[in-house]
Amino acid sequence: MLIAGASPVEYITHHLANLRVGEGWRAIHLDSLLVGWLLAGTLIVVSYVVGRRLSFDRPRGMQNVLETVLEFVDHQVRSIFPGRSRLIGPLALTVLLWVFVMNAVDMLPVDLLPWLLGLFGVEHFKPVPTADPNTTLGLALTVFVLVQFYNVKVKGLEYLLDFLRYPFGIWLAPVNLMMTLIEEISKPLSLGLRLFGNIFAGELVFLLIALLPWWIQWLPGGAWAVFHILVISLQAFIFMMLTIMYLAMAHESHNTDV
Repeated sequence: MLIAGASPVEYITHHLANLRVGEGWRAIHLDSLLVGWLLAGTLIVVSYVVGRRLSFDRPRGMQNVLETVLEFVDHQVRSIFPGRSRLIGPLALTVLLWVFVMNAVDMLPVDLLPWLLGLFGVEHFKPVPTADPNTTLGLALTVFVLVQFYNVKVKGLEYLLDFLRYPFGIWLAPVNLMMTLIEEISKPLSLGLRLFGNIFAGELVFLLIALLPWWIQWLPGGAWAVFHILVISLQAFIFMMLTIMYLAMAHESHNTDV
């Protein structure tokens, strides 16, 4: 639905602008933070309620759903991660569910939340956290910090020395250091930008569909919504799997409890 008097370019630009404070690199995107925290809180509350009402004899409803997801995640972790860890399983489950629900906000009508908040004087509101690179790169950076922590914890000084010795030997230490740093930095960049790119592209397609006459929107909108369900699920799964794989690589010489 076009804003009265707005051109298609102005409509799309308006919907892609974040509610923020500050400018430039200091800007804080309040909409991404608010929606992300709200969804995280919702997951915590739902998990707590389900945990308090567990039934081993007659599981039903949300308990069945969460148990199915938990078994799926546990299978993925066991098939990839060496040894045992008290962190990796819960982390993988949290990543999968949180990224999925943040992606799923993209399934809401593109004008709904901006229109509702516009009634209260909010000019811009971009409701999909994972369509914001600050969110996805923040998640990727957290994974990156964990990977570096466990690399040092598991491999010790040898891990740091590898930055100087590989791939060309200690005599080319400066070249080795530069190449290894590029390789390590590319991991969180690719992890975060892959998620952002796919969700942002999906949001942009919904905005383009919204520019069509109202009587025809349902046909391409419905088809894209069905396909996009697969996209948001797949991207959450990929983010979880890469998180497990990166942490498994950090633990590859570690076979005892973390």
